[in-house]
Amino acid sequence: MSKQLLKIIGISSSNLQSNSFALILEVESTNQRIPIIIGPSEAQSIALELEGMSPSRPLTHDLIKNILVTYEIKLLEVCINKFREGVFYSSLLFSGDNNKHEIDSRTSDAVALAVRFNVPIYANDEVINETAMTSEVNFEDAIDEPEIEEEDFTMTLEDLEIYLQQLIDEEDYEEASKIRDEINLRKKGK
Repeated sequence: MSKQLLKIIGISSSNLQSNSFALILEVESTNQRIPIIIGPSEAQSIALELEGMSPSRPLTHDLIKNILVTYEIKLLEVCINKFREGVFYSSLLFSGDNNKHEIDSRTSDAVALAVRFNVPIYANDEVINETAMTSEVNFEDAIDEPEIEEEDFTMTLEDLEIYLQQLIDEEDYEEASKIRDEINLRKKGK
């Protein structure tokens, strides 16, 4: 399966869950972005490394890196390889003793290690197709806000897609990820 290189755009607080954050990854050379909800300790770990800050004592991801370096195990890449029921799954590709090993990981931990080892982060095309959102709008005839029928308050699939684009333009990735999931559910139900 084909995969695409990602880059970290940023981390922001999440409106979806209290005490959680949105990690925003962008597919290289595109305007597609993937928001991933992560916990506060992983967000802190990623942010500290991105900012080049060192805590007084090693964080868990620093400890893991120190162990791997001590035993001459290299992290080669991280790949987000699955998205199921709102959860992203990743793998870490290591080399050591002239062998390569792939190990499952939570995506937030995988990204925290990727930034420490300065290795590429990839996503499978399937994950990108299912979760990525476009960060530019090209709706010449789009209405400002989706129309909602007063009788049923149910947005059409087209209304949801327009609303999704508005949320992306406003960089409200947390709400956009909920709308994306609803669109995917409706498309699967057809």
